[in-house]
Amino acid sequence: MWVFYMFSLPVAIGMVIVTLSYFSGPDVPRYVFFTVAYTWFCSVSIIILVPADIWTALNNYESGAISFLWSLSYWSTFLLTWAVVPTIQGYEDAGDFTVKERLRTSLHGNLVFYLSVGSVALFGVILLISLHKNYWSGNISGFAMACSNTFGLVTGAFLLGFGLSEIPKGIWLNADWNIEQKVLSHKVAKMAVKLDDAHRNFSNAIVITQATSKQMSKRDSLRPYMNIIDRMLLQMLKEDPSFKPQGGRLGESDMDYDRDEKSMASLRRRLKRAREQYYRYRSEYTKFVLEALELEDTIKNYERRDITGWKYTSCFRPERIGKVGAFLETCEFLWKCILWKHVEKSLAVILGVMSFAILLAEATILTSGVDLSLFSILVHAAGQQEVLVQLAAFIPLMYMCICTYYSLFKMGSMMFYSLTPKQTSSVSLLMICSMIARYAPPISYNFLNLINIGGNRKTVFEKKMGRINDAVPFFGKGFNKIYPLIMVIYTSLIAANIFDRVIKYCGNLKIFKFNDDAQDMDGFDPSGVILLQRERSLLQQGHKVGELVFPLARSFSITMDVESSSKATDESDTTNILGEESEDYERSRKFGNRKYAALRTNLNEEVSRKDLTQEGVSSSFTSDGNDSQSTSSAPSSSSSVLASRWESMMHGFKSLRSNIDSKRFIPISNAPESILNSKSSSDSLDEIFERLKHPPPEYRDSHD
Repeated sequence: MWVFYMFSLPVAIGMVIVTLSYFSGPDVPRYVFFTVAYTWFCSVSIIILVPADIWTALNNYESGAISFLWSLSYWSTFLLTWAVVPTIQGYEDAGDFTVKERLRTSLHGNLVFYLSVGSVALFGVILLISLHKNYWSGNISGFAMACSNTFGLVTGAFLLGFGLSEIPKGIWLNADWNIEQKVLSHKVAKMAVKLDDAHRNFSNAIVITQATSKQMSKRDSLRPYMNIIDRMLLQMLKEDPSFKPQGGRLGESDMDYDRDEKSMASLRRRLKRAREQYYRYRSEYTKFVLEALELEDTIKNYERRDITGWKYTSCFRPERIGKVGAFLETCEFLWKCILWKHVEKSLAVILGVMSFAILLAEATILTSGVDLSLFSILVHAAGQQEVLVQLAAFIPLMYMCICTYYSLFKMGSMMFYSLTPKQTSSVSLLMICSMIARYAPPISYNFLNLINIGGNRKTVFEKKMGRINDAVPFFGKGFNKIYPLIMVIYTSLIAANIFDRVIKYCGNLKIFKFNDDAQDMDGFDPSGVILLQRERSLLQQGHKVGELVFPLARSFSITMDVESSSKATDESDTTNILGEESEDYERSRKFGNRKYAALRTNLNEEVSRKDLTQEGVSSSFTSDGNDSQSTSSAPSSSSSVLASRWESMMHGFKSLRSNIDSKRFIPISNAPESILNSKSSSDSLDEIFERLKHPPPEYRDSHD
């Protein structure tokens, strides 16, 4: 009975530690790390306990150990989800300067939330009592458990349905190199825009912090708090010397942080959040660029396989030498260029079959007589083979968890949190672990009801939680039969892409669109193509991915302004005309035109101000409270800064144009050279994008 459980438990511990180490950021405290690790472990322990519970029920074993482990895991996740994790999360998110104040802020925020939820629950209890609906048979704890079941089962069912459809479909589409290349070009372009926004927000936070520190006297009562923020900023800049704050500006209300202690806490929180957001987007941008460049290498190696002798060459590493090196390159070629596509398609088919089997079992969950659950049939077919029975139960349960958490992470990344390699903040980790722990018991409970144990036998968890007929009592017994069918219908609509078609038809409902990968498959994003070319060139020169993404974009906008300043009226008219183009073209223009409009219109003002560099920021903290430090540069210094900036940006623009002319990094293998060939030195980024979107007539008949 314990063979599978004792083997899975250490594996689960190792997976939790490795996964958490991979995603947690460098500033995550140890107590947060261990809290998240224990919460994840309790959630996983529930999942690996289900197969053992099924085995004991099938063989009529009475195990007190199973009951104890269920109670320990369930109530541990319950307390962590609703009490411990929210308190630590509020504590980490607070910007206060003492432990007492941060804890008070956390408790106050959670108390307001729970009072709001509790008032709604109390209203529901009073309403049911007034209507004489005796749903809980006089047992308040049973009513509370029914509420918990209702929330987990209903919301978890829709999350599960989305994942059952999207995961197999996404894996199948990723096996197509052309589709994946288009999607990655859009992701790179979008993430570059988000990264630039985050860079500006971080720069703004730094400028506000500096300005607040300079205007505050040494004798100010808030000066000790300001010194803490100053030291935090200095530490941030020392940790990443490559970061160059640029474009920081002061808003109308940005100098109001020196009123009281709470306002100083808000400034500290803003600075911390801006930094976390910047490094999170930089990590995601780096991931997308590396994936796109590796895919380009794979396509080029496959197309040149007869020339290279079926050997894999990459831009990320030097060529291997010797017989062993040649053998490894051949193996890498076979895996990446030949086998991996078929592995992805095979996996997509297998997961698609599992999704269909889960939907069939859900649709017939309350039918009597005929057992149509494939997993129930497999469990009974395994007979007395303990390991086989538990494997037959564990694999589909794990797939259901993956589908639910995939939907949960995708929805949460759009609104609340993100799971980014090496840059996930403490707040995001705590929120994610809370959601994982909240849905682990309902997923396990749902799966147990897909297995027909037979007779009057029940698992330990079913004895504790009750049958599904009593799990959702609020809409009557009829809802218990309709609710699984609703999930099946919803999943079918997702798989048929009905919701996206309705949203596309209505047009003005695009705000509700959940997934826009289908739109990214229509074609390559020109700005993403150019960024990938530039990143490949910089990698070959020894730079890191994303290191010069801001000078690249801003060199476009400044070059366009300086070279076409005499044509401002014509450019404005052209912008108005182009504003009526298609949505895809509007999105591609954002990167080169509208996104940096503020920089272009205020160019003269920018060059006259002091350039915010790393050395300038660091020097402002060399002596604590030095109010006599110079805040402006001499005219000769401004001229030299302008000259060096102009020279570097012109060099970057010419280097980009030479890369485009050489046609070395075009993702389309046979793209016409004239599409990317600049005709004059005054070509703007918009004109380059226009030629990418509308090639000359002689190339429009090509299959690309």
